[in-house]
Amino acid sequence: MKNIAVIGSGTMGNGIAHVFAQNGYKVSLIDISEQALEKAMATIGKNLDRQIKKELIDEAKKQDTLANITTYTSMESGLGDTDLVVEAATENIDLKLNIFKQLDSICPDKTILASNTSSISITKIAAVTNRADKVIGMHFMNPVPVMKLVEVIRGYATSDEVTESIMELSRDLRKTPVEVNDYPGFVANRILMPMINEAVYSLYEGVAGVEEIDTVMKLGMAHPMGTLQLADFIGLDVCLSILNVLYDGFGNQKYAPCPLLVNMVTAGAKGVKSGAGFYDYSHGTKDLVVAKQFKK
Repeated sequence: MKNIAVIGSGTMGNGIAHVFAQNGYKVSLIDISEQALEKAMATIGKNLDRQIKKELIDEAKKQDTLANITTYTSMESGLGDTDLVVEAATENIDLKLNIFKQLDSICPDKTILASNTSSISITKIAAVTNRADKVIGMHFMNPVPVMKLVEVIRGYATSDEVTESIMELSRDLRKTPVEVNDYPGFVANRILMPMINEAVYSLYEGVAGVEEIDTVMKLGMAHPMGTLQLADFIGLDVCLSILNVLYDGFGNQKYAPCPLLVNMVTAGAKGVKSGAGFYDYSHGTKDLVVAKQFKK
């Protein structure tokens, strides 16, 4: 596989394109918004500059990486003779199903269709295509250029051959792939999201404040980032969406999202992306400032 297409140029999409391109793959980065594509390429450039500053790559490698990426605003023009498509659109089931229907009708029969979904059923996605054996989950972690893990999720009909191919491809990207089966939340989010939800409940029930909860998790559990800060970083809307997938998938009350999380997302407080969540990010520095709603 040498020709890769990435659908969606947001945080995950541009990171996935960056990693493929840096490892010598030709990448078609596809998004309906030209402005989003321009922003994505600027982000990739900045991330490559950080790698240069850390002496991980040189200027020539940066230019080679950027040259390996071509942007498109339509799937018809961007897919061509693609070996693998990685969908990295918003975590919305209807949107993803629609994208996969289109991919199935446009892509050659040989093309493997992968989703970067963090929780949505690969089996359900595969069911809207005529190539269920070639549909697989390829869940990268954020930030993609830094994090080593790729969850490789087998749908009910995903073939052994396709699974091994994606495992090997992930290793070629200098990632560590872990094969998991297709159940709600897979492994990473089935474990992570209940922890985040419990941290929100601890705040909601007045057990402790934002800083106190995060300090316990950083200093007591050796987590590099506090749980509530991590939720802000992931996006509170994304956390809520994944918890709803877990709750709907298992029907177990332990996955029910905390009412505080629901209210925050409803009010538009989505974390870093919106400028505020459990912390305030509008001050323009790297300092952690607790959002005014949670100050004592």
